[in-house]
Amino acid sequence: MKFKFEDIISSKKCSLAVLVDPDKFDKELIKLLDKSKTKFILVGGSKLKTGNIKETVLQIKKHCKLPIVLFPGDETQLCKEADGIFILSLLSGKNPEYLIDKQIRAAQKIKQLKLKTFPVAYILIDGGGVSETQKITKTKPLKEKKQIIDTALAAQHLGFKAVYLEAGSGSKKQVHEQIIKAVSKSITIPLIVGGGITSTKGIHNAKKSGANVVVIGNILEKNKKIVNEFSKVFE
Repeated sequence: MKFKFEDIISSKKCSLAVLVDPDKFDKELIKLLDKSKTKFILVGGSKLKTGNIKETVLQIKKHCKLPIVLFPGDETQLCKEADGIFILSLLSGKNPEYLIDKQIRAAQKIKQLKLKTFPVAYILIDGGGVSETQKITKTKPLKEKKQIIDTALAAQHLGFKAVYLEAGSGSKKQVHEQIIKAVSKSITIPLIVGGGITSTKGIHNAKKSGANVVVIGNILEKNKKIVNEFSKVFE
């Protein structure tokens, strides 16, 4: 069966996605995800040190049947073995390197690999402290609700197929419910929310506030079995 982004991302219901960092690959976690309510797996990292994208995707496919979508930190994190790729543009930071430059450098290779693409507006939200994304991209997160709403709406007008509100890897707190609700009411394209989500309550709050996809990652590196508890929110 051919992979379709519409099968994993819907504007009518909420699903769970897990971000796997190749530098911290855990085979046992992947096996647990295959039996959970996880809808799809994202693969990528802000900046890889030892992990390999292709090898990670191949290892996931050995132990799991879930769709795999690339979530590249830069233009080097590409491989044809994935089912598709999020083309991320960091609209919040206004740094041309992450707005369009890296996407231009990756364009020909993405075409060559025949990857299915899904353009996503990536908006970094203040999650307390300085996130890894903030450090690497040298951009500042958005704090004001109106600015966040307007940026998300501009992304829809520009033709992006989804908006991703990201509190940042390892952030102290997740995107606030009021922000999720406000953005959800302002746009008609799917809303993805991630960063700083560490509990069932946090997932439930993001879901009831209007998120169409809730992304978790860091918390599973500390306690992979908690994914079974998180899955109950999506039953």
